[in-house]
Amino acid sequence: MKPTSLFTWILLGLCLAVPYAGADVFDQNKRLGRGVNILGYDPIWRDRARARFQERHFQLIRDAGFHSVRINLHPFRHMDRDRDWALRPEWWATLHWAVSNATARGLTVILDLHEFNAIGDDPDGHKDRFLSFWRQISAQSWPDTVYFELLNEPCKKLTPAMWNQWLREGLAIVRNRHPQRPVIIGPAFWNSVDHLEELDLPPEDRALILTVHYYKPMAFTHQGAAWTGQQDKVGIDWRGTEEEVNAIRQDFDKVADWARRRNLPVFLGEFGAYDRAPMDARVRYIRTVAREAEARGWSWAYWQFDGDFIVWDMQRDAWVQPILDALIPPAR
Repeated sequence: MKPTSLFTWILLGLCLAVPYAGADVFDQNKRLGRGVNILGYDPIWRDRARARFQERHFQLIRDAGFHSVRINLHPFRHMDRDRDWALRPEWWATLHWAVSNATARGLTVILDLHEFNAIGDDPDGHKDRFLSFWRQISAQSWPDTVYFELLNEPCKKLTPAMWNQWLREGLAIVRNRHPQRPVIIGPAFWNSVDHLEELDLPPEDRALILTVHYYKPMAFTHQGAAWTGQQDKVGIDWRGTEEEVNAIRQDFDKVADWARRRNLPVFLGEFGAYDRAPMDARVRYIRTVAREAEARGWSWAYWQFDGDFIVWDMQRDAWVQPILDALIPPAR
C-alpha cells in the first residue's frame, strides 16, 4: 500500500526513526550511507513561496537510493540581536518542515551549520551567534535520526587552535541535552584531509563522527568556478589513470589511519566536480571517489542536489542521470 498523506509518511518515519538501542557511533554512521547535500542556497529560507526544493523531492531522493540528507543551514541572517540571537519563527517552521519530511521518508538528517564564511572572516564577531545557535538547536527534541554538524569547513581566521577550543564549547552545549546524539566534526582549513593532525577531538566523547571534504585536484573539480578564480580554466580532464586514482587512495588511507587510531567512523561530507567540467570526466571522478569511500566503510554526501555541482536538474525536472548513476550504480 502506498502512503498518500504527509501524516502517513510521518508515522512511517517515526517507525523508521526508532532509538538506537545498543547502537554505537559506527552503526549510526552507517545509517548515513549514501547522502546528498540540500537546501543550502535555496530561496526557501527567505520565502517558502519561492522555494526550488519541494516536498516531492524528499521522496525522489529516497527512491533514487540515497539514505540521508545534509541540510546546509545559514541561520545568522535569521537571528535577532535584540533577543539574544533568537532564531525567527519562520526559520524554525522551514527547518521543521524539512526535517519532518526527510525523516518521514526514512532519510537520516544532518543539521549542518554552514556559516563558515561569516565565521572565518570574523570569528570574534560571530562566536556568540555560533554558541546561541547550538543552544537553541539543542533545546529542541529531535528524532534519533537527526545528527548535528558543529560547523562546515572551519577556515581563514578561525585557526586550527581556535577551532579546537570552539568545538569543545559547542560540544559541551550539545552534550548537556544530547549525550548520545552523533555529532560530526572535521578539521580546519575547509575540512581538508591535509590538516587532520591539527584537529584535537575529546577522546572521552564516543559519539563523534569525523568528517572530511574532498575536491582534489581543485584544478579539475573547480574548473570554470568564478569564486575560485578559475572561471576561464575549463576543459581539464580526469582520466582515472593509475596515478590519479592512487592520489585519492593515498589521501583516503591517511584519513582512515588517523580515524582508526582514534576509533572514529568517517563521513565524507562533500565531494563532487563542478558542472563546467567534461561530463565523462566528472562521472569517472565522482564514481571513483564514492567507491573508494565505501571501500573504507565511510558514509558520504554528494555536493549537491541542485544549484551547482548538480545531481538534479531543476529546469528539466529530472536527475542528471550520469551523475546519479556514478553515485548510486543501477541494479543489474
